[in-house]
Formats: sequence, C-alpha cells, structure tokens
Amino acid sequence: MKRTHLPLNGLRVLDAAARHLSFTRAADELAVTPAAVGQQIRALEDTLGVVLFRRTTRGLELTPEAEAGLAALRAGFLQFEESVRAMQAGQSSKSLTIAAPRDLTEKWLMPRLAEIAREDPELRFVLIAADEAIDFTEANLDLAIRWGEGPGEHEGEALESDGMVTVAKPGARADTPIGWPGCVQEDGVALVRVGDAGLALDAAAEGLGRATIPELLARGDIEAGRVAVIGEPTTSRLGYWMVAPLPQWRQKKVKALVEALGEA
Repeated sequence: MKRTHLPLNGLRVLDAAARHLSFTRAADELAVTPAAVGQQIRALEDTLGVVLFRRTTRGLELTPEAEAGLAALRAGFLQFEESVRAMQAGQSSKSLTIAAPRDLTEKWLMPRLAEIAREDPELRFVLIAADEAIDFTEANLDLAIRWGEGPGEHEGEALESDGMVTVAKPGARADTPIGWPGCVQEDGVALVRVGDAGLALDAAAEGLGRATIPELLARGDIEAGRVAVIGEPTTSRLGYWMVAPLPQWRQKKVKALVEALGEA
C-alpha cells in the first residue's frame, strides 16, 4: 500500500481499541463516540480486507491478523512521536539564522544582538548579508530584515524609526551630497557616490559631505557624536521590516527575537 493511501486515522483507532479491548474506553481516550470507533474499525477492515476484532462471551478479542500487525504498528507510532519531537526541538533551539543588509547589520543589528545575548548567553546567531531578494528555503533562515515598503509575501513587523535624516561630520562643511543606490537625489547629481547607506554614513563621518540615510542606520553614530543631524527628519514610505514565512514567524524563538529587536 502506498504511503499516501495509509489509513492513519483508522490505525490510530485500532491501536487504542486493541490496548483497551473496548470500543467505549478507546472512544474516551480519543474523545469520540463508541459508534465512531466502530465505524473506523469497520472501514479499516474493509480497506485491509481482514477482520480485526471478534466479540465473544468474554468481550472483545483481537483476531490473529490484528495481533500480527500490532507490534509494527506501535513501533511506527513511536517513530512518529520521535519525529514530532525532533521537529519541535527547533523551536526551543538557541540558534537563530538572520539575513539583513550588510550596513544595517554593522550599524544597528550586531549591537542589538550583543545586548540580547547578554541576557541569554546560550543564544547563537548566524548572520547572512542579504541586500537583494531573500530565499528562506535555500538559506535555512529564521528571520530576515529588509528595506522596503512592507513585508511583501511574508509575515512581518516594521522596525520603528524617524524616517530619513541628513547627517554630516560635526563642524565640517556639508556642501557635497553623498549618493548611494536607492537614495533620494536632493539637487541633481551627487558629487560622491558609494555602495550603500552605511558607506554613505561613513563618508559623511569622515567629512566628505552630507548623506541622507535611514535614521535607524544612523542612530548609533548620532548618539556617539560621530555625525550630526542637519535639519529635521523626514518621513519615508520605505523602512526596515523584520519578515519571515508564516511557519518561521510562529516559532517561539523567532517571536522572542522579533519582540526583543522591536524594543531595542
């Protein structure tokens, strides 16, 4: 019989009825009616083409055919239980694989993960640089952080920020705009161009000009006095989103990480 045709519900009922030698007690265990147990057993007998139980003056008895299969059946259910435990063990794992843009990882994520790890020294993180499309299947990811308008096809939660800020080295001239892929060009062509917002921030901190970048990315450097904010923050339709497919999003360890990063 093909695996796709295995009568698993009927076999589960058979196991319970065989242990109790009573449809009534089996029904109590399975939270169904005795009539439902009887129907499942009859359907299983029809599927297998054998008689599984006989009623005698002493009560319900197993047939030799049923006896012949019980040991393997119960061993199989034990294997199922082991499989379920193995799959659930990942939810209690202390290892988390996270994908995020390189600049966000360096400027914001790693310091936050260090704070979180101080609260739980058993945590282990695997960090993957991901600036483009993220494939959760290939990378075996638990969580990703990406820049965009929303979570896209996944579950997600936005990281709170003040939008975009323009920053420059304190006391330095900031006449030169610094451009990066995806930035808003303020007045034509940027005189300095770099590969991402993190490099734009570093260029501004070195006095090469002013950079308009996500506030979340610049927060640590602003607090440290490495750069100063010019003007007021501006809102943006784009932002950083923590995302994952629904199965990963539901995991306890991912929920805890999302909550911790959201509070950081």
